[in-house]
Amino acid sequence: MRTETSPDQTGPVRLSDYTPPAWLVDAVRLEFDLDPGATQVRAIIDFRRNPEAGITGRPDLRLDGRGLAFVGAEVNGTRLPHDAITTDGEGLTVRGDALPGDTFTWTCLTETDPSANTALEGLYVSRAMFCTQCEAEGFRKITYYPDRPDVMAPFSVRIEADRQTCPVLLSNGNPGQTGELPGGRHFAEWEDP
Repeated sequence: MRTETSPDQTGPVRLSDYTPPAWLVDAVRLEFDLDPGATQVRAIIDFRRNPEAGITGRPDLRLDGRGLAFVGAEVNGTRLPHDAITTDGEGLTVRGDALPGDTFTWTCLTETDPSANTALEGLYVSRAMFCTQCEAEGFRKITYYPDRPDVMAPFSVRIEADRQTCPVLLSNGNPGQTGELPGGRHFAEWEDP
């Protein structure tokens, strides 16, 4: 299943409408395969049910996402049934009964076109450089995620790109491994606690 979300606009978010998130995030691993017209982002996210949400039964997993091409998703390494996921202009929802329990690992592959992103939010190209802007709601233009300030987690990031066009691979946090890849590509890893 591959669907495209559109850049719909939503109304203001008010404190009086606040509800605790149904799912919390324990860890995030992002893998970027940079390409100006078709960057793929694999997000591997460890979720845990939030007991403070006060939801009975198995809650749906609602993730924010805007302007992304959804390629596919797995939970604990198993592809989700086609009818378990619905997408719309503001994100995607996984039916609660398709989730295996109170903790699970969500893996999602998306594709985005940084060269066409002129909003200067999410992942975009400025001159010849890839840039990201995630505040206040820009992260939802990179991958599907509960993009809200009360859902925080440590991030690890792996960036792969063409060495000639992207000689420096920089992310937030502490530098990790770097190395060469076939086809004139290279990678760098970063840990942001």
